[in-house]
Amino acid sequence: MNTYRAGIDVGSTTVKLVVTDENLNILYGEYRRHCADIQPALCALLEDAARQLGGCALRLKITGSGSINLGKALGLGFVQEVAAVAAALRLTAPQTDVAIELGGEDAKIIYFTGGLDERMNGICAGGTGAFIDQMAALLQTDAAGLDCAAAEYKRIYPIAARCGVFAKTDIQPLINEGATKADLAASIFQAVVNQTISGLAASRYAAAWRFWAGRCIFCRSCGRLLSARSASRRKTSSSRKTPIFLPLSARRTPPETQSRCG
Repeated sequence: MNTYRAGIDVGSTTVKLVVTDENLNILYGEYRRHCADIQPALCALLEDAARQLGGCALRLKITGSGSINLGKALGLGFVQEVAAVAAALRLTAPQTDVAIELGGEDAKIIYFTGGLDERMNGICAGGTGAFIDQMAALLQTDAAGLDCAAAEYKRIYPIAARCGVFAKTDIQPLINEGATKADLAASIFQAVVNQTISGLAASRYAAAWRFWAGRCIFCRSCGRLLSARSASRRKTSSSRKTPIFLPLSARRTPPETQSRCG
């Protein structure tokens, strides 16, 4: 029987499972919303992995904000999520200077250059995946539809990102005035970028090599705006080519976020 490495990430809105061989080649990777029903969602992932990989043993670790009690119940070793991201990047993309992850209800930034500096929002879910989902629902779409629409934007409107209620107050008059969905979508992602830069990055500038994770990847418009904003802060051209590294668990795009553009 083959023995593989595996990692489970139980976040505030999704559960992820990745299985690799000893050389870290991904054999299975999946990402699903758990809708606050974590155990059935995780069981479904494990059953799906078993169907695809056949009989095997897994050496498991677990991470994520919703995983501590589950890990204890299953007897699995727990790794704090920010530490897990930092360790993975040191191994797979050691040239990374800054890692930004927008999760379902939290946001994190890790600086590697000049000493390790880890930051995480601790007040509210403003500017995170939950905020993006709320704004997408207001425009009668989902995160993937919002991403598709933003690709065609012409204008950015100022929108509050610290609170969904304030953001809705900003967006509704724009809808009434006939603002296009593309412009509203891009403005929502720009609000997320502004919240990330002001709330997490604060006075530190983003360096040339960056890693975007979570919604930055699956909502690529957000990643592009983040890249442009950090390039602007460095006083360099926003068209400068900057590598974006995908996390191991994001090599496969989750079904609900697959682009429907075109």
